[in-house]
Amino acid sequence: MKPKVIVIVGPTASGKSDVSIGLAKKIDGEIISADSMQIYKEMNIGTAKLTEEEKEGIPHYMIDIINPDETFNVAMYQKMAVETIYKILQKGKVPIVVGGTGLYVSTLVNGIEFLEIGNDETFRNRMEEKAREQGAEVIFDELQKVDAEAAKVIDKNNIRRAIRALEIYYLTGKNKTTWDKESIKEVPFDYKMYGILWDRQILYERINQRVDNMINAGLIDEVKQLKEKYNFSQTALQGLGYKEVISYLDGNVTKDEMIEKLKMETRRYAKRQITWFKRDARIQWFPINEIESQILKDFK
Repeated sequence: MKPKVIVIVGPTASGKSDVSIGLAKKIDGEIISADSMQIYKEMNIGTAKLTEEEKEGIPHYMIDIINPDETFNVAMYQKMAVETIYKILQKGKVPIVVGGTGLYVSTLVNGIEFLEIGNDETFRNRMEEKAREQGAEVIFDELQKVDAEAAKVIDKNNIRRAIRALEIYYLTGKNKTTWDKESIKEVPFDYKMYGILWDRQILYERINQRVDNMINAGLIDEVKQLKEKYNFSQTALQGLGYKEVISYLDGNVTKDEMIEKLKMETRRYAKRQITWFKRDARIQWFPINEIESQILKDFK
């Protein structure tokens, strides 16, 4: 029997943190974040990190592990997350993976083994220059021709990931989708996956409210301090909630325009998250007021 690991997913602002903390208190669980922005230190308001008080004494892992100017990737996440799962199990507690970063979750639950493919800096620089001169659409059009599946799931704002997918193809002759399929190995855990279901309109209202709360909590000052300390080209500062505020600080948009843009982009991101997770038939979806009782029922 493989050890059970609970996985709770859903779009941004769906209430994953509240559900996971309530559950952890009932089943003696500990939480592993699957959020690609909460890994960064100093980025608190814009990534909706919980305060220590809000964690209610439940240990949280994979949060605040690197600085915004340090490199981190999904292979590093998977390795650290698996090690953390073993650590929690050894304590006799239940691991609960919680987050909305689909790539982190799918890589973990599918047991993808990352193979060393290498890099081609010349190719990468050429593609980055092409994107700057002709726009990101050109890169995605090229990716569409060699790897339609990857082009479909890569975030249109994540130009670096699109370039990496192209780089893999031109280095190896096999596209990223093929590599991913060939890299899937036996997983050591029994992942039980659950998703939080919302009416789309209500979710969007929650997102709008969350953005207003972030602004009121000091998001602009947080970004201002980060902008002064780190280079805007860092991947971290190009994340949702940060690039929009930087555009405002640079004088490109008004404050009201920035807030509306941030709300719109967050709603779009939520839609992409839902699309990603809905493709995985293993995920059982429940409304927020039912999900905890369903997990407890399955767990017993």
